[in-house]
Amino acid sequence: MIDIEFVRKQFPALERDFIFMDNAGGSQVLSKVAERISGYLLHHNVQLGASYKVSEEAGKKLKYATSRVTEFVNASRTEEIVIGSSTTMLLRILSLSISKQWKKGDEVIVTDTDHEANVSPWMDLKEKGIEVRVWKVNPESLELDLSDLRKLLNSRTKLVAVTHASNVLGTINPIKKIAKEVHKAGALICVDGVAYAPHRKVDVQELDVDFYTFSWYKTYGPHLAVMYGKYNKLLKLDSLNHYFIGKKDVPYKLQPGNFNFELTYSTLGIIEYYEDLYRHHFNAKPISFSEKLTKSFGIISSHEEKLASLLLDYLNEVPEIRVIGNPKSDASERVPTISFVHSTLKSDQIVEKVDDHRIGIRFGDFYAKQLIKALDLEANNGVVRVSLVHFNTLQEVNKLIRVFKEIFK
Repeated sequence: MIDIEFVRKQFPALERDFIFMDNAGGSQVLSKVAERISGYLLHHNVQLGASYKVSEEAGKKLKYATSRVTEFVNASRTEEIVIGSSTTMLLRILSLSISKQWKKGDEVIVTDTDHEANVSPWMDLKEKGIEVRVWKVNPESLELDLSDLRKLLNSRTKLVAVTHASNVLGTINPIKKIAKEVHKAGALICVDGVAYAPHRKVDVQELDVDFYTFSWYKTYGPHLAVMYGKYNKLLKLDSLNHYFIGKKDVPYKLQPGNFNFELTYSTLGIIEYYEDLYRHHFNAKPISFSEKLTKSFGIISSHEEKLASLLLDYLNEVPEIRVIGNPKSDASERVPTISFVHSTLKSDQIVEKVDDHRIGIRFGDFYAKQLIKALDLEANNGVVRVSLVHFNTLQEVNKLIRVFKEIFK
């Protein structure tokens, strides 16, 4: 079992008299992260690449940070790590660069379950003559069927853009299986892992993806994002940096203005936190970093399944409520991002009533606009979304349920 007291002590904001359940929009920040930001700004806030000592020290610190991020996602080399301000920006940069290699009539496949970050950059390529096909969610199962993808793939398909976990449905997509189908067709796969990374271990080599993105500010860190890309794929991309930054300058050619130094350095605090989780919950037997992550995310997913089970069991018992997504709590099938609608109350009405109890949940489309439209939920003002993470407690979920019972009586 997870030591929830130990976990919550790592997040200063949790000392407030407030319950944070809008974590898919942005999680709370680890104290280690804030300390790293402060330390860098106070002691190493200089430009990189100079010959003086402080600049050399700063360069080494950032090189170490990016090496740990490389290890964190199991990339094969540091050049495969591209850092940017947000997942939205990184995917836009990718689409602008990679599309320079495509010609009119080439095709991209997007889903109608994704956040717009992994939809709009590809849809906008229609202006260049790129055809965009939509892999639609099964309206009954609320899942993406591989058989439907196979019908869309053809010799003109250049890339498939898909989410690892829906930020509305909470469903975990079988990315490894999807990647296999995509590669069989001779195309690339670009995965949005924003709603997945806070909950589960990311192993880009195991998944065999070509591009993978997520945001640190939803993973207990700063407002920053990372994109993994297979080195040979990144190498082929055109530079979007200054004219003298060439194709071989990976990843700098995709980081115009460079990355944010202090925020990049602070991601060390997140990685160290997972190591601390392992040390606290298991013996100090020396094992690989990858094994430590597996152990840490194991206790995280187990705890999150209990949280999801408690809430879903209640929601499934209310006749007027329809859970939008998998109604079961199985951690192998979903993350604890839980959405629902009510038969008579609008989603905004429910959330506004919850606000008075110092509990933060949210309503809307969460930029998964195509999904809300496909499921005909616009009239409900979108869904009510309760997005839990491992620092939430069973007591907090029970309090939310008590509030819901008052609202739905």
